[in-house]
Amino acid sequence: MSFYDVEIEGLRGGSADLGQYRGKAVLVVNVASKCGLTPQYSGLERLQERFAERGFTVLGVPCNQFMGQEPGSAEEIAEFCSATYGVTFPMTEKIEVNGDGRHALYGGLVGTPDAEGHTGDIRWNFEKFLIAPDGAVAARFAPQSEPESADVVAAIEKNLPA
Repeated sequence: MSFYDVEIEGLRGGSADLGQYRGKAVLVVNVASKCGLTPQYSGLERLQERFAERGFTVLGVPCNQFMGQEPGSAEEIAEFCSATYGVTFPMTEKIEVNGDGRHALYGGLVGTPDAEGHTGDIRWNFEKFLIAPDGAVAARFAPQSEPESADVVAAIEKNLPA
């Protein structure tokens, strides 16, 4: 199944329609509001602002599988992200990224190795996957990788369509 064919709801309901990102670079990030890494929202938003006009988007994917750090409802998550970090990038419904309930979106991502060769289960909140404009997974970054780090930015720039 292609990244673009995965069915997932948007945070505020309705289809997130991943097909709309065909031909763009997408940074898929499992996010949480009550994590030590939550300040990464700021860097993710700056990436969105910096590269959106060049065919790029961040896609936030809330997940509550890591120590219950995303307990809120869709409305609470949206309000927190908007009010606290000024998030404008799209967000999906809250899903599971590991285990028997792993969403199909992550089923297609977890086989990609990061720079250290890690594949398989998501290790923590804010693990990042860069989807190339053709829908292939171009890169995987550990949760501790800052969104604006040199390696993340270089991978984004290499995969921009425009």
